[in-house]
Amino acid sequence: MNFSIATLLSNFPDDKSVAPKVLEKKLACDDEDSLGKLLIALEALERTGILVKERGRYRREDNEGLVEAKLRCSSKGFCFAIQDAEGAEDIYVRESYLSTAWNGDRVLVKVIKDGSRRRSPEGEVRLILERANPSVLARVKQVDDEFRAVPLDDRLLFEIHLEPDERLKDAVDYLVHVEVQRYPLGDNPPRGQVVQVLGSDAEAANDIDIVCCKHDLPRRFSRKVLESLAEISADITTKDAKQRLDLRHLKTLAFVDDPLSPGCVERAYSLTRFARDQWQLGIHLADVGRLVELNSPVEREARRRGISVYLGETLLPLFPDSIIEAASFTPEGDRCAISLLITLDETGQILEYEVQPSILLLDRLVSYEETQTFLGEDASQPQSKSEKDLAATLKEFQQVSHLLREQRYLRGSFDLHLPEASTHFGDEVPLGAPVFNTQPIINTLTYEFVVTANQLVADHLTALGVPALYCIQLQPDIDDVHDAIKLASNMDLELWLEDEEQAFPSDFKQFADQVAGTEEEKILNYLLEAVIRPHYYSNQPGVHFGLALDDGYTHINAPLQRYVDYLLQQVLHAVFTKGRDRRTSRSKESVNLNHSSCHGQINWNVLPPGVQSELEEHLSGLAIPLTERERLALEAENDLNGLQKAGAMKERTGEVFRGLITGVQSYGFFVEIEAGENGMAPPRLEGLVHVSSLKDDWYEYRSRQQTLVGRKNRKQYRLGDRVDVQVKSVDYYRQQIDLAPVGGGSEAPPNDDDDNFFGEEE
Repeated sequence: MNFSIATLLSNFPDDKSVAPKVLEKKLACDDEDSLGKLLIALEALERTGILVKERGRYRREDNEGLVEAKLRCSSKGFCFAIQDAEGAEDIYVRESYLSTAWNGDRVLVKVIKDGSRRRSPEGEVRLILERANPSVLARVKQVDDEFRAVPLDDRLLFEIHLEPDERLKDAVDYLVHVEVQRYPLGDNPPRGQVVQVLGSDAEAANDIDIVCCKHDLPRRFSRKVLESLAEISADITTKDAKQRLDLRHLKTLAFVDDPLSPGCVERAYSLTRFARDQWQLGIHLADVGRLVELNSPVEREARRRGISVYLGETLLPLFPDSIIEAASFTPEGDRCAISLLITLDETGQILEYEVQPSILLLDRLVSYEETQTFLGEDASQPQSKSEKDLAATLKEFQQVSHLLREQRYLRGSFDLHLPEASTHFGDEVPLGAPVFNTQPIINTLTYEFVVTANQLVADHLTALGVPALYCIQLQPDIDDVHDAIKLASNMDLELWLEDEEQAFPSDFKQFADQVAGTEEEKILNYLLEAVIRPHYYSNQPGVHFGLALDDGYTHINAPLQRYVDYLLQQVLHAVFTKGRDRRTSRSKESVNLNHSSCHGQINWNVLPPGVQSELEEHLSGLAIPLTERERLALEAENDLNGLQKAGAMKERTGEVFRGLITGVQSYGFFVEIEAGENGMAPPRLEGLVHVSSLKDDWYEYRSRQQTLVGRKNRKQYRLGDRVDVQVKSVDYYRQQIDLAPVGGGSEAPPNDDDDNFFGEEE
């Protein structure tokens, strides 16, 4: 198995030594080549002072002078090491101190010069923990008798010397995917090998190929992984059945796009009314943990991938098909599940809940179309008995969903309404906030169920004191919020904060309610989106701003698509099978570890020391790479969307569109294209009107108002204005759409003092 230094170091718990044999097992070093690489890495880390060897075992040395960070470089060669810690300063790294590190690499940096009021601290790279570019997109060029690859990413300031290959003569100036064979070492340049010729240019290449190569996304599972799945089966043994709660009597539904080809079905729902004033909501998750063991080849590959990636119709899954088929719910057979049974009162308040291993038999796959038919704005009346039963069940689900939403609103949570808001995992989008659009209605129906499940499982794991990964979203920076409020005021929106020193979720709820249904709603949602911080994973519980939670939140509802969700199933399995329900074996009083009634009653370690330690070691060091992996998946999906939008607009060069100004800078303004002569444009498609395109006057930038104003004609282009624009040109690979104004904008207020108006700093 290939491993990075970061992966190797993640296996060293604080103040504990580890034997090489243990590392061999954890890193799957099962051949001479990988064993040799491990020994070389250990020796190198010992020589650099990162590891200390004592009696044949290694432990990590506490190096206070070294900072772990991620390199961010510009096309001009400026590099900064971005620390993970919230509020930590960025460290400037000169080119001569990069030690062959490239943009995106995770590194250990030593600060060699403290920062001042106006300058960042300076540092040097002491160790490259993980390379971010195992392969690159590049163009082939010929230098004498040698061929080189020039990366398309202008932040990668080097050329890769290519391994000799006769076929390269025909690939000169072509776009290729280059696999790095050797990174630069001393005066030796990097070397690589062309693994795929994509096309004469980006437009000629397949867009999926471009995205997968650019982000180094795996498209196949190795033979070793697939061979390890030979005995995977959905069959439930008698022993396993006895240890599970039989819930096959419950009427359970799962929602899918196409019931004839359901694909991954990892969630099912049931709803039972106990009395007039109580419901039991069942949220049932496919039990992937029973099929995939920790440290198995499949688990290691899933850990590396981190998350399923959706590239249009192409899915790059977390697990192979055989796992998905064996775990997914189906009306044709029993399935193992992890079930969360929640008792609610008539207001949606949660009275109690339990988390149980279970056996489930799905009653029905319900299509999104059926849900829309019976619950949409133009809901039709059911005709047959089966349609009436389904419609009644869906309306009950909708009623409970509304109750849970009202409870979320009461604690201060808010919603954003944005285009392209769909999520593949059923919960909050990577932005970390609840985001909706109008279609399909299933998103709003099941959203409250899955975020409630995520919240309750986080509460339960915290109460049990077992290892876990939590999803954190911090408060937005207050200065950013004030800037957004000022920009909103330019659109005559008067927003205010409860506390001028910090923003609360309830403030955002108030903002959203104030503009709901107005023309300004879209722009304000964009402003709020820009200041909301993305979520990240942590080994400790914390706040989640978008959901207005202070005590912890996690992800559990997508175990076939997100590694974090699968991993927490393994933690729950440890509780189910090895958890201790009393302080000592002689204690008569016990608690139910699967029920919320045990919260506050536990004053002992639930898991045996060995199990607790093993899980802690497995989870340590995973929070950052899993966060980065999910962000990489989002970047890849956005890249594909951008390429497809650029391709669509390239064909419509010269056409005129109506648009909305979504941002203004000194160099021009951004326009979201809404419609053209031939109908609607793709959602959230933006182009730039550069100031050089404004030929009718000299325009100056008013930074506080995000406005460009003509000095003579008093015409202005400001945030929220409608404009007519013509598509001038499109750069497909960079996804840049250049526009020219042909009408629209607004008139600057006549009472502005020219000196004051134009005398502001940019």
